[in-house]
Amino acid sequence: MFACMSVLAIAFAQAVDPRPGAKQVDLAICLDTSNSMDGLIDSAKIKLWRIVNDLARIDPAPSLRVALFSYGNNANDPSKGWVRQEIGLTHDIDEVYRKLFELRTNGGNEFVARVCRDALVDLKWSDQKGALRIVFVCGNEPADQDKEVGLPSVVNLAKKKDVVVNTIYCQYGRPDEESGWKLFSCMCGGKHAVIDQNKKRPVIDTPFDKDIRDLSGRINDTYVPFGAAGRAGRENQAMQDNNALTAAPSAALDRGGFKASGLYFNDWDLIDKLKANPKLDLRSLKAEDLPSEMREMSGEQREAHVKRKMAERAEIQGRMSDLAAKRARFIEEAEKKIPADAGEKGFDEAVRAMLREQAAAKEMRIP
Repeated sequence: MFACMSVLAIAFAQAVDPRPGAKQVDLAICLDTSNSMDGLIDSAKIKLWRIVNDLARIDPAPSLRVALFSYGNNANDPSKGWVRQEIGLTHDIDEVYRKLFELRTNGGNEFVARVCRDALVDLKWSDQKGALRIVFVCGNEPADQDKEVGLPSVVNLAKKKDVVVNTIYCQYGRPDEESGWKLFSCMCGGKHAVIDQNKKRPVIDTPFDKDIRDLSGRINDTYVPFGAAGRAGRENQAMQDNNALTAAPSAALDRGGFKASGLYFNDWDLIDKLKANPKLDLRSLKAEDLPSEMREMSGEQREAHVKRKMAERAEIQGRMSDLAAKRARFIEEAEKKIPADAGEKGFDEAVRAMLREQAAAKEMRIP
């Protein structure tokens, strides 16, 4: 019995691929967090959920992992070129969002080559044939100011690892800097865009917003946390709901749409664990690791309880998915009526356009 429980504990501690056999999408986001980048960070906080929602629309759904790096920040380690891996590639997008929300700007040296090199070397990229492996590096100032790590070496590394590097230059009144960013992405087989990091898009309310907000809160009650990680995970889930709402009401709604998708996965939840591993034996779990309402249940009662929660979640997700699709169509039609300007794209516009094209190249079509 002890050996069985030890194996079970190890299984819960290990990272799980929630969609084994699916096409892999690995996405590393590298954000300049120097003083001029408050607008970029704010945009990322608002638009991350809209970006990952696009990936959730791929049919069949891929297995998504996201990583986050910050650079150009005096609070980071100077011996590492002021580059910091905030979080490695993970299926836990809530944890990515938590790390994103903790970012603060603080002036420094923006070493574009260094942060891309670290993302390429330090992350455990998927080795699946046909996987989509992408780096987005966003910032300004000259792309080649790192005298220790040169851009050509990073280009060679990206090609060797079959990782596409896209550059997003945040306008800063120095148009002469942009050409270096564009050349770097081109050499890496990626795309380049210039954005206005402070650009604000019109807020479009829809008739579906209230229902999505209500269901996004209700779906949290269908999660069955396991162990200490479960308790922390459930608290983090609620915290990221609040963080998204703090960033913008639209971010909370986009997050609600993502929570309804097959890409929203929580390793601390028994239901998500069961979906990834149907052979998981609920009867073998320690009572003290279960939520209080399940501790006195028999094995049969545990299974019945989890099955009820699973059915309830599926019903809520179905309603949320339908509402999110209607909201997306409503916004799309409303945006067509907004006069297009000749200025730079916003952060999410640039990222989503690149993702769409590069996913298609790997036979993953975003509708």
